[in-house]
Amino acid sequence: MAALCRGRYRWKRINCFHVLTRNLTGKYDFDLVVVGGGSGGLACSKEAAQLGLKVAVLDYVEPSAKGTKWGLGGTCVNVGCIPKKLMHQAALLGTAVKDAKKYGWQISGPVCHDWVTMAEAVQNHVRSLNWGHRVQLQDKKVKYLNMNGSLLDQHTVKGLSKAGKETILTARNIVVTTGGRPRYPTNIPGAVEHGLTSDDIFWLKKSPGKTLVVGASYVALECAGFLTGVGMDTTVMVRSIALRGFDQQMAGLVTDYMEAYGTKFAWRSVPKRVDKLSSGALQVTWVDSLTGNEQKDTFDSVLWAVGRAPETKALGLDKLGVQLNKQTGKIVVGADESSSVPNIYAFGDIGEDRPELTPTAIKAGKLLARRLAGHSTELMNYDNVATTVFTPLEYGCVGLSEEEAEMRHGKDGIEVYHAFYKPLEFTVAERDASQCYLKVVCERAGDQKILGLHFTGPNAGEVTQGFALGFQCGATYSHLLQTVGIHPTCAEELTKVHITKRSGLDAMVTGC
Repeated sequence: MAALCRGRYRWKRINCFHVLTRNLTGKYDFDLVVVGGGSGGLACSKEAAQLGLKVAVLDYVEPSAKGTKWGLGGTCVNVGCIPKKLMHQAALLGTAVKDAKKYGWQISGPVCHDWVTMAEAVQNHVRSLNWGHRVQLQDKKVKYLNMNGSLLDQHTVKGLSKAGKETILTARNIVVTTGGRPRYPTNIPGAVEHGLTSDDIFWLKKSPGKTLVVGASYVALECAGFLTGVGMDTTVMVRSIALRGFDQQMAGLVTDYMEAYGTKFAWRSVPKRVDKLSSGALQVTWVDSLTGNEQKDTFDSVLWAVGRAPETKALGLDKLGVQLNKQTGKIVVGADESSSVPNIYAFGDIGEDRPELTPTAIKAGKLLARRLAGHSTELMNYDNVATTVFTPLEYGCVGLSEEEAEMRHGKDGIEVYHAFYKPLEFTVAERDASQCYLKVVCERAGDQKILGLHFTGPNAGEVTQGFALGFQCGATYSHLLQTVGIHPTCAEELTKVHITKRSGLDAMVTGC
């Protein structure tokens, strides 16, 4: 063993365990260079460094069309999950203040929201996370370069600083995790000049005021939800359907609740142009796709949430022969996150057919690092990844939608158990619970394996996370019924669900 401690191998003490690692650097500057400092790229780089590899990370934020820029950490930290959830919480607190009066709290005077106070607090928290990521990289001896990275060949990365300085790095392996950025519509006059995206909304110094949100993705609905919740006059313009790719019955419940909550919807509408008036207001012209009628209204802000584009164009991948999906622009990857070119890997939002979710990118990055370091052969399992849409009434899900389950197994091959329920918290507050609903989609035959689980209600993410574990263990409907619920909670309703859609019986929960 002493001989192994010399030459190409060395012992490292990691988390109180001795791990044998190989010095792979050889003729390269680094064992691994990661291009992109989002959640996945950071997780991959830190894991690789902890396993003994010499690692560098390049990260650079190209300012948005409005000039918004931010620090290390990628979309989730700066313009996604983190600020979104905090602003969602601000909106929930506004609803809680209204409920509080029914619970006996004496609240004198009008209650109003101050955007500036909220925005400063959220932005300060994000900046603290930016700093924390830099410290972590330093502590784990990962070299961080605030540079725009591009690939020269399968072992060479060029870094370009803001000042135009070039740095060349060579690496045994290169990982691309540059993620994506919001799209602007290219065929609508005034869209770019006068519009915002999710890259901007969280960094506004003043209130966006009366806002039109164009799009019906989860990003669009989440932003519209918290804007309504903090008191903005908010309209969502939907071309076709809401939450494409999600269970459509659940999507309908989410938007029904939002309408009751105060968000306006312009259904089947397509924006035509955006003009800035002399008053400073934005006049939006759109067409009702059913009637063909043209309509106009004025707004203070227009937020485009019409999809995201992968950050692949400036990477030089075409010159290297890295295969991209021509329609999406994403990198085609294998089960091990490898691209079509040896030694180049990609995962996260930039990978074709990968969920655009932070936790999947983090886990995939760690597993890839372990494989590259020779410590594991485990691949990322992308099946049954749970997620939650943080709309005013949250929607959590894991597994297949009812539509997808029916497509795969046939209508007679599935059984759907469902229930409408009323959260106890809604009773005293006299809140409408018409859209609080859950359903469990199962195979109809045999043990009735659970194929999909869907839940709209308070704290949907917290509820869904626990049940997602069951999917990894092959949960069946009988397992669900054998689980004793926690009373009184919303989550317990999932353990009691027994009415099938097929039966046609009333699915409203009454009593305990």
